[in-house]
Amino acid sequence: MCGPIMRVLGIETSCDETGVAVYDTDKGLLGHRLHSQIDLHAAYGGVVPELASRDHVRRLPLLLRETLALTGLSMRDVDAIAYTAGPGLAGALLVGSSVAEALGVALGIPTLPVHHLEGHLLSPLLSADPPAFPFVALLVSGGHTQLMRVSGVGDYALLGETVDDAAGEAFDKTAKLIGLPYPGGPVLAKLALEGTPGRFKLPRPMLHSKDFDFSFSGLKTAVLTTATAPGFAPEDRADLAAEFQAAAVEVLVAKAMAALRHCGLRQLVVAGGVGANLALRAALDAAAAKRKARVFYPELELCTDNGAMIAFAGAMRLMAGEQVEASDGRFAVRPRWSLQEITPPQAAA
Repeated sequence: MCGPIMRVLGIETSCDETGVAVYDTDKGLLGHRLHSQIDLHAAYGGVVPELASRDHVRRLPLLLRETLALTGLSMRDVDAIAYTAGPGLAGALLVGSSVAEALGVALGIPTLPVHHLEGHLLSPLLSADPPAFPFVALLVSGGHTQLMRVSGVGDYALLGETVDDAAGEAFDKTAKLIGLPYPGGPVLAKLALEGTPGRFKLPRPMLHSKDFDFSFSGLKTAVLTTATAPGFAPEDRADLAAEFQAAAVEVLVAKAMAALRHCGLRQLVVAGGVGANLALRAALDAAAAKRKARVFYPELELCTDNGAMIAFAGAMRLMAGEQVEASDGRFAVRPRWSLQEITPPQAAA
């Protein structure tokens, strides 16, 4: 197939970010480009799938050219193409997948469908000081909150997950409930810096459940009850935001530390957009230090969806023995795709 040194092009179009990157298995990440659709969807207060798909169509060719120019490469220098095949918005996934497979056919090179969450899960390994297997991973993206034991590439054991809203969803929905603009999560986190937690009392759902599952729907409902109570004023929003963030962070930290104890490990990887939250990072670092453990994060620019994590995940699989052939142009996307369906590369057909 390819030599031991490979250049892998990564394409990410699962939702509202268009990402392209090139990863070299010898030199590391050569370069990446990313376009966010925040401004496009702001007027609607959330992601509009059809608009997201159309914007990927517009942006992807430009980002491909920009990334190749940034790295000084041509498409003929690429040995394989990794692309997000799921989970995500069906139309958005089809854009990246069809472009990747068309390029694979044109160039006669292998294409590799990548699980979006596997990209997030492995993204901290892109840092200059990466963790080593095995480790516990806390996945906290917009639509997913999971704790996993990661023993190697493709070897993931689910410890627990949210039974309703994900942490990122709870941040976004809470922001909307108290009148904050889109994208709500980062805006709420910024507002929380101006407030004092504790003035309002919010629950810590499933904090003492003695398992590794999460629930954030009730926390969101408690925010709604508080924000619509008589006497609640706009100037109270900062204190409510601070209390919400404190509640969510407390639960995430407690469950993550419990997972480390359960697995007998001292390395915690945090990945996904919520992993950029500074309050969560500070609390996790402090709790881990007490247990002589360490927390690893992706670079801030790689916390959100991006092509770098997809290129890297594809390269990791190829280096671990994933068997792939030159593309024949056929592909399928998987808008719903459990990470537990992923297998180690050696088991791939």
